[in-house]
Amino acid sequence: MAQELCTLFDEKLSLRRGTLQTRLNRAGRRLPARIRAQAQLVAEAETLADHPKLALRIDHVRVARAHAEVRAHLHSIDPADRRRGAILGLLGGLAFNLLLLAGLTLAFLRWRGFV
Repeated sequence: MAQELCTLFDEKLSLRRGTLQTRLNRAGRRLPARIRAQAQLVAEAETLADHPKLALRIDHVRVARAHAEVRAHLHSIDPADRRRGAILGLLGGLAFNLLLLAGLTLAFLRWRGFV
């Protein structure tokens, strides 16, 4: 389960290195709080599964539900749309700054009497 989520983190959020816990930490606020908590549950189960006695403490039904929920959320993410949104946000900020600069320049020229 953890390996499948690592693959989805790679494909959808471009988080390529580390364990599921590392990728989850690097994802940060790109994931909603509920999904982040569910993924944390799967990551904890992954670490507990490495130890024979602690592996008995894993609630497999709960982990399977958490895995399904995280997987469904990650499948719904469109990487191209995220890139497009980031580029448009950057261009929008740049356009606003240029308009603000033009307005301030015009106000300064008017104040100095050149326009």
